[in-house]
Amino acid sequence: MLAGELMLKNGAETYRVEDTVTRIARGYHISHVNVFVTPTAIITTMQGDEEVMDHTELLRVTERTIDLHKVSLVNDVSRQITSNPISPETVKQKLQDIDQSTPTFPYWIHISAAAVASGCFTIMFNGTWPDFLPAFIVGAIGYAVFQKGQQLVNVKFFSELLASFVIGIVAVFLITVGAGQHLDKIIIGSVMPLVPGLAITNAVRDLMAGHLLSGLSRGAEALLTAAAIGSGIAVVITFL
Repeated sequence: MLAGELMLKNGAETYRVEDTVTRIARGYHISHVNVFVTPTAIITTMQGDEEVMDHTELLRVTERTIDLHKVSLVNDVSRQITSNPISPETVKQKLQDIDQSTPTFPYWIHISAAAVASGCFTIMFNGTWPDFLPAFIVGAIGYAVFQKGQQLVNVKFFSELLASFVIGIVAVFLITVGAGQHLDKIIIGSVMPLVPGLAITNAVRDLMAGHLLSGLSRGAEALLTAAAIGSGIAVVITFL
């Protein structure tokens, strides 16, 4: 359950979480195991070979982020269990170390990466080089607002709405003062760090794997994010 929680809250697909939890259970010779995963919960039922042990556990996952490095590390642990079984205590310690000890990038690196990505996306969407610096600035400000909104409100929709609104205002201001040439390219490039690419990908993969509930849930989450981004930009374009 700890392995499944780590994978689910760090961006893994639901069918991958189910497969990993099942493999870990079978690695400890629990042949009868059923796992049901949604984007917010993991339900596991296990039964021993003698059919006298029947254990069901429900675990809610309320916080989700994107850290595919942790997903990869948990996958490595599950492979170790299936190839060369190790004690459950050792596995639990490994998983706790992954959860607590895996370094996270500092705040300024997040902002810098979003800024560089915004500028590069602007060029990729046929913007000109004079648009790169404005997109760099707008992307950094927008992502900083998004991060701060997450800390204050902890409602992703409102954080994305506010961030896209600020992106629109700053982009219009820079174009007005003569920095940059193409408003649309700057805005499109700057909102790309907010676009739910992983959520859309996981939704499609879950649907293709037959996990209709998880696929539709993730798809709805991605559409809600897209609506927040579009609404924030639309307000600015309409009134300014």
